[in-house]
Amino acid sequence: MNHPARTPQQHVPGPLTFTLLRLLADGEFHSGERLAGQLGISRASVNNALRETDGYGLILHRVRGRGYRLPNPPQWLDAGRISEHLGAAQKHFRIEILDSAPSSNTLLLQRAALGAPSGSVLAVEWQSGGRGRMGRVWCSGLGNALTFSVLWRFERGLAALSGLSLAAGVALVRALRALGVEGIHLKWPNDLLGKRGKLAGILVEAQGDMLGPSAVVIGIGLNLSLPGPMLRQIGQPAASLADMTDAVPDRNRLLAVILRELHAVLNEFSRHGFAALRAEWESCHGARGWRVQLLLPGGGKVAGIARGVTADGSLELETAQGMREFHAGEISLRSGGEQECC
Repeated sequence: MNHPARTPQQHVPGPLTFTLLRLLADGEFHSGERLAGQLGISRASVNNALRETDGYGLILHRVRGRGYRLPNPPQWLDAGRISEHLGAAQKHFRIEILDSAPSSNTLLLQRAALGAPSGSVLAVEWQSGGRGRMGRVWCSGLGNALTFSVLWRFERGLAALSGLSLAAGVALVRALRALGVEGIHLKWPNDLLGKRGKLAGILVEAQGDMLGPSAVVIGIGLNLSLPGPMLRQIGQPAASLADMTDAVPDRNRLLAVILRELHAVLNEFSRHGFAALRAEWESCHGARGWRVQLLLPGGGKVAGIARGVTADGSLELETAQGMREFHAGEISLRSGGEQECC
């Protein structure tokens, strides 16, 4: 889940801001006086709470004499609606939605240590410090992304979890294809790519013993749309579902479909490891046959042609010295922009 960090001065929306934005969710004009009266606050408080709206990836119309209007209001997450879309699969999950939190992964890891059950899901509308691999930060606005974490407990130990981030990528691809989204590629070890750049990122963090049992938190950030200001803030090539489909799926339905596919994939991974999902992952391998460069811990670099992945999710790289295998760890892959074969 790696996008550049937000600027330090960016304001974190407070409870009053969320309350007002939900009152504006009908897309109609609401006067400041009416909003203040509904909440028993001053008009100045309304104005202050909505002052930073543009920085949240939203467009807010302010018209003297008419009030405030969100022409494209956020589609808010709702645990009840997600459960309805899950159907019979809802019994496998315990879903909680928060307006804001620094990081869903951090919070769910803390809960895991306190005994939170497998299948706990924490989705956050606004993450002020969503984390990615290698210390990067995920950047998104209100309503234009899905940012959530899932806790899964395994009887296997940490040593048997190699390839889990790749398995989660397979689940994401399955879910998006089920919703009619095509043109998705997987980038080793933890990204989904669209034609314009990064579409989604996955962060896997684990607790437990090498021999078991273990608890894993899988954090996912998925771009639904990227308004111009947000795209400029990210500062790197990025894609969104709005680029890839005529109608972006309902956020609650989308999260439910992803959770169903995660449930199926994680159960398969628990029984057979990544080996059972290897061929499916490779069928979506976006860099297969491309000349790439791996950035290693400590600043080293290795260049070669990306081939496939092993049964434990390691990258197979054809180098000048022969075939080599690399585990994910803190390695970062960069495309050299040249395809050796198809």
